[in-house]
Amino acid sequence: MAVAPVPGPFDPAPLLDFARAAEALGFDTIWLSDVPLAPIGDPLLSLAAMATVTSRLKLGANVVPLGRNPLVLARQLAQLDRQSDGRLLLSFVPGLDQPGERAALGVPTGDRGAALEAYIGLLRRWWAGETVDGEGGGGHYRSIALGFTPVQDPLEVWLGGAGPRALARVGRIADGWLTASVTPAEAAAGRRAVVDHAGAAGRTIDPEHFGISVPYTRRRIPPATAATLRARRPDGDLADIVPVGDAALVDLLGRHLEAGLSKFVLRPIDVEPVEQVAELARLAGVVLSRQT
Repeated sequence: MAVAPVPGPFDPAPLLDFARAAEALGFDTIWLSDVPLAPIGDPLLSLAAMATVTSRLKLGANVVPLGRNPLVLARQLAQLDRQSDGRLLLSFVPGLDQPGERAALGVPTGDRGAALEAYIGLLRRWWAGETVDGEGGGGHYRSIALGFTPVQDPLEVWLGGAGPRALARVGRIADGWLTASVTPAEAAAGRRAVVDHAGAAGRTIDPEHFGISVPYTRRRIPPATAATLRARRPDGDLADIVPVGDAALVDLLGRHLEAGLSKFVLRPIDVEPVEQVAELARLAGVVLSRQT
């Protein structure tokens, strides 16, 4: 079972306290998201710090590679995997497309999905120890090698999304699927689509590599959060997207398990940053007995 800290203005001390508590309580993974236009800090720098205060906890990052130099990113991620002794988990995302985000990252136009694929291809070649000739992410590479590789071989890359093109991309090139804002029925259909696309590409994806990020609330969904989540869904229905209360959370996780998902990132949406360690302890009593 994985958890994510409460988003808020960057402050290193609470993040490290959160990581220590997550490991001590028995959670499997902590996930940080890359939101370039938010004041929450860079996930890779934060995870590097968390690696120094934990020894078992896996360190997950939803990374927006667009706008980053692929060679520099390959080096950073390989180093972070080494610094954490092989505890790094990765999901690549194209960003939230907030107003001004694409222009600020230097990619105002173009197919973000195709760009992700190009990044992944380059990173995997460098992580495999290859010398690369090619182009991508604004760089031109002539006999460029990284010089060292990650501990994990391979260092896996998961992808998200729930649309037809995103699901096809997961099946074709990813090591796992980490989705969000889908119902159990939609998750089951998405999982089947990923498996079918992987088979058509002559690939297989580990059955345990299907997961979802689940926002939850103890009392009610804050109006602003509800509006954001409804905007991502054609029907605007949040009944099977955001569980309200512990019983609803446990029920929803059970139905996602039945749908074939087994990795869960739990994100509280009605907790203040100063309460997040106490919330972790409370959440552990609700869900960790169900962790396998």
